[in-house]
Amino acid sequence: MTRMSRARVARRIAAGAAYGGGGVGLVGAAAVGLLLAEVRLARRHVGNGSGGRVPVADGVYGHAYDLPGEPPLHLAMLGDSTAAGQGVHRAGQTPGALLASGLAAVAERPVELRNVALPGAQSDDLDRQVSLVLSAGIAVPDICVIMVGANDVTHRMHPTRSVRYLSAAVRRLRTAGAEVVVGTCPDLGTIEPVQQPLRWLARRASRQLAAAQTIGVVEQGGRTVSLGDLLGPEFEANPRELFGPDNYHPSAEGYATAAMAVLPTVCAALGLWPEEERPDVTRREGFLPVARAAAEAASEAGTEVTAAMPTGPRGPWALLKRRRRRRVPEAEPARPAT
Repeated sequence: MTRMSRARVARRIAAGAAYGGGGVGLVGAAAVGLLLAEVRLARRHVGNGSGGRVPVADGVYGHAYDLPGEPPLHLAMLGDSTAAGQGVHRAGQTPGALLASGLAAVAERPVELRNVALPGAQSDDLDRQVSLVLSAGIAVPDICVIMVGANDVTHRMHPTRSVRYLSAAVRRLRTAGAEVVVGTCPDLGTIEPVQQPLRWLARRASRQLAAAQTIGVVEQGGRTVSLGDLLGPEFEANPRELFGPDNYHPSAEGYATAAMAVLPTVCAALGLWPEEERPDVTRREGFLPVARAAAEAASEAGTEVTAAMPTGPRGPWALLKRRRRRRVPEAEPARPAT
């Protein structure tokens, strides 16, 4: 599928999510029987995003930056098993801990992490997770990171429903005053046990959903980062290194790669990353219609999309950025929150 075609599909899915229409399916009806048969076969080999112990990483990171009377920044993680950090054994290897440590180093300020992500969760669980994050008596997070979408694809949730749930979650968090960064649906076409033609269908469905998620998130004032690196070309080339023991969830190195892609956007959302006055054309950055920017981002991992202009020749426009990555420091043990 070309990027222009993906942009059209993403625009239709996002419109269906916004206005309650049916939108379009992720795959054609003729492929459904074959897809289900292949999914059942693949599920014999992978956990499909649920089950297994997840390390608890909640707490305060960046002890060295403690200053009397200076409160920590608050970071919340929401989403599925990827956001939770399933597949690793130590709390410091989870994406939340890595992002908290990286943010603390950039901000030179402690960061308190709260992770409400649930392994196996689909986008319809985000409303519950947002309610936990915004519970009475708990400080509204400065920044929320959402990673979700893979289970929506594997469980065949209609993409318009998926985007509608995600958009509503972003809207609630932004209304409460939190910045929001969404890691869009990873490329499921690189999971090692998955065979053709499911591999091709999974890649197509993943990228369509990622592009539609981007449109929905940007329209609600959030930012997105393509997580193609999470299960993308690097994982395909180095599956033994970047996939965990179940061949479905990332390894510690895989999570570090994902955190390294998301951290610059998290910092930028908080005003902690140097912003260039103009997009860098040598890095193929620029202002694009939001649907086209979404399609571009879905095709290239680590690409950020954020709102730019509310109106343009073809509707809302977005800024597409390819930020230089900064190595995420290894997470130190968290101190319990007070």
